[in-house]
Amino acid sequence: MRKSNYDKSPAIPIEGHLWKGWEKVLAQIKETCNFADKKQRHIVVIECYHGVHHPELRNYFSSLNPSLWIDTCALFKSAAEIERMTYPFLTEDRLFGRRAFFTYSDYFNQDKVKECRRQLASCSGLTIIYGHGAAEIADTYDTLIYVNMARWEIQQRFRRKEINGIGVENKEEAPSYHYKRGYFVDWNMCDALKKRLIPVADYLLDTHIPGQPKLITGETWRAALEKAAHSPFRLVPFFDPAPWGGQWMKEICDLDPNESNFGWCFDCVPEENSLYLNVSGENVEIPANDLVFYKSHELLGGPVEARFGQDFPIRFDFLDTMGGGNLSLQVHPTTQYIRDTFGVYYTQDESYYLLDAGEGATVYLGLKTGVKPEEMLSSLQECNREGKSFEATRYVNQWPARKHDHYLIPGGTVHCSGAEAMVLEISSTPSLFTFKLWDWERLGLDGLPRPINIFHGSKVIQWERQTDFVRTYLVNHTEPIASGEGWEEERTGLHENEFIETRRHWFTGKVLHNTGGGVNVLNLVEGEEAIIESPTHAFEPFVVHYAETFVIPAAVGDYTIRPYGEAEGKRCGTIKAYVRFRQ
Repeated sequence: MRKSNYDKSPAIPIEGHLWKGWEKVLAQIKETCNFADKKQRHIVVIECYHGVHHPELRNYFSSLNPSLWIDTCALFKSAAEIERMTYPFLTEDRLFGRRAFFTYSDYFNQDKVKECRRQLASCSGLTIIYGHGAAEIADTYDTLIYVNMARWEIQQRFRRKEINGIGVENKEEAPSYHYKRGYFVDWNMCDALKKRLIPVADYLLDTHIPGQPKLITGETWRAALEKAAHSPFRLVPFFDPAPWGGQWMKEICDLDPNESNFGWCFDCVPEENSLYLNVSGENVEIPANDLVFYKSHELLGGPVEARFGQDFPIRFDFLDTMGGGNLSLQVHPTTQYIRDTFGVYYTQDESYYLLDAGEGATVYLGLKTGVKPEEMLSSLQECNREGKSFEATRYVNQWPARKHDHYLIPGGTVHCSGAEAMVLEISSTPSLFTFKLWDWERLGLDGLPRPINIFHGSKVIQWERQTDFVRTYLVNHTEPIASGEGWEEERTGLHENEFIETRRHWFTGKVLHNTGGGVNVLNLVEGEEAIIESPTHAFEPFVVHYAETFVIPAAVGDYTIRPYGEAEGKRCGTIKAYVRFRQ
């Protein structure tokens, strides 16, 4: 048994003031608002991201005894009106909808907003505007407090039935319906406003841990994002069980051995992951997307930002089937289909990089030569409808999988990881659009069958991607690129249809890298420890451990990686992904 050195709580250290606990938080706000002068008007806006615990926040902030308290929930249209307005984007589908771009103005009853603004014009003393869209109500305000919330914690609150969607009463719904409303509607609206408020917020409030709020200044928040945009960093990983989950991550990542399995780890998905800011010895949690929104140019680089805007286009995650089972047989949409059907402008092309593999490990990839679409689809429909066993190997290639193999999976390619594989999935970012074709006659962790999407899948399967094509273009398409003293570089993919390029470096000494004007995402796929350094001392040396994913912002430019600690002098390996935007 190896001793795990995987860091589950990476943090960005930053100097600044922090107030922890409601007593200290409220005392700081009182000091800011200058309570000594009861006649002087002071408007405090408390803007909330989706998923906060409103009863706790309302209870403590109302204890400031404002002369006027405005709760934006009273200004919203009725829940029924909002349900009708959002339904065309959500539909009855259990998983899928279509991206909507509402603003809070669409949710507010404008007559109520006008009356509220008349009250504000004549108010005196302390006025608090609280809730979703609070910053849209007052034309001017004196203090802005932003109450943040990361999407992974939001999803945990969905599962515990603690929160509603914005403007509706739906906490009893299944988590998949909550996620759908968040992904297609609520989070787009929250993010649009957040992008405007990050540069001007006076305070950031972290309430991820109920009853233990942490307050930092807006200056500290922005300084941390500035630092992250110019130095290597890691996101806070999260782990989750799965119906097919395995045992590998328990040992390597030092997870709870009493859990039945861990199937997922999101190690670098900024839409979902958090960042920790270490302020005065305390970790403040923020969504990693804050960095993408505030410092997109420095983080992504000009060409990547020009193509993707404020979206982080590269995703690294783990799929653990070591001691588990097969993933669902699946396919991802083509670019045109995801645009036309879901309003998302690029698709989830991906690849499987094998961090490890047990005896008999396989990857299902591409169709067998001569497969007839009508026959395969008819068999899938019959087996799913009648509970029969689908003969996957009759239609889909099953390739032997070994450690450090790399399988390329452009959208439209039928695939899944088999059992006994530890996959580092390197892909583009859209995270919802997996069309399951077959799930091996099993139930989800909720005891219900997982959604099967043969209809969508049938529209995107690229039937010409059969055995010879897969062998030639998608399986271990590796070529040497360069070498030097103590290092060698290989190109391992991705397919020309995919916009991500991957390079693997094997090294026993120092390797010089350059971001090439775009963001780099890497994982230490071999070796216990490595250190990232700046040739010009532009950032502090940054240590990473086996299987950890880390981000190098475009603004960094030159950086080096070498074995470190117990790994010094030993062979290490990294896999690097970046957006391919020039030859």
